[in-house]
Amino acid sequence: MFNLVMQKLSTRRDFLRASTVTALGLSAGAFAAHGMEPIPRKGAPRMMLSLAAYSFRNFFKDTNGKKPAADVKTIDLLDFVDFCGAQNCAAEVTSYYFPQPITDEFLLKLKRHAFLRGIPISGSAVGNTFTLKPGAARDKQIADTKKWIDHAALLNAPHIRIFAGTQPKDATKEEATKLCIEAIEECCDYAGQRGVVLGLENHGGIVADPADLLAIVRAVKSPWFGINLDTGNFNTDDPYADLAKCAPYAVNVQVKVEIKRRSSKTAEPSDLKRVAKLLRDSNYQGYVALEYEAAEDPWKAVPRHLEELRAALAS
Repeated sequence: MFNLVMQKLSTRRDFLRASTVTALGLSAGAFAAHGMEPIPRKGAPRMMLSLAAYSFRNFFKDTNGKKPAADVKTIDLLDFVDFCGAQNCAAEVTSYYFPQPITDEFLLKLKRHAFLRGIPISGSAVGNTFTLKPGAARDKQIADTKKWIDHAALLNAPHIRIFAGTQPKDATKEEATKLCIEAIEECCDYAGQRGVVLGLENHGGIVADPADLLAIVRAVKSPWFGINLDTGNFNTDDPYADLAKCAPYAVNVQVKVEIKRRSSKTAEPSDLKRVAKLLRDSNYQGYVALEYEAAEDPWKAVPRHLEELRAALAS
């Protein structure tokens, strides 16, 4: 009996995947009829302030990328949590800044430290590419994402930011989108078992345009999925209008203090009140993390921008 039930479930899943593949041969709008609807939320908008560790990317002593300069003050994630405590906000602990190899011992140490400081860990963020064709490299991307889902579950971090990827030179955009959807669904199946939500960021590549991002979001069949809405990543003619289109699907928000329109060569200050309004208009309820990328020293700029964002969210 159990095998019969599982066979039926498998057949249904195969049917849903086949329907998605068929939709990929049509226009992006074809996804809307079959996929995810805007997230239903009861009650009034509610937004909690957080800070992304990426804001201090040039100061972490533990990093998988560029090492900090020899003459700068360096910090670790425990120090970052302390900084968030001083700013009275939650902490988004970007995966790049964990000491390698990552151990359960360190994860538990960080979890305890944040708890004793009264600082929620709002989530994490990983770097991945889901548009690779089948093979060892693609398998590693999926395995690494699942590993971070385990890490987030141990930390009680409710959300992980993921990327889509770029279109391979030897693949069409439709093929790249299909590959991305399949990888996200596999990771969401695993994330749901661990109680972690995955948020796909509007981070260039095959999701640089809001229509393409929404096409993927509406195609993925999982209640453990949504958009990680980055307010600085739509370099379009009207970034605010495009953010408003995607906000109803947001499960996490990262706010930049600058935006850059397609028609301009330079960035302009973000209108934080306008950002807060479009989030309220979509009845967003969740974390809003400042992710600072501007040129000014973050030690001076971040506290000021956190207060500006706090005021905008409360207005």
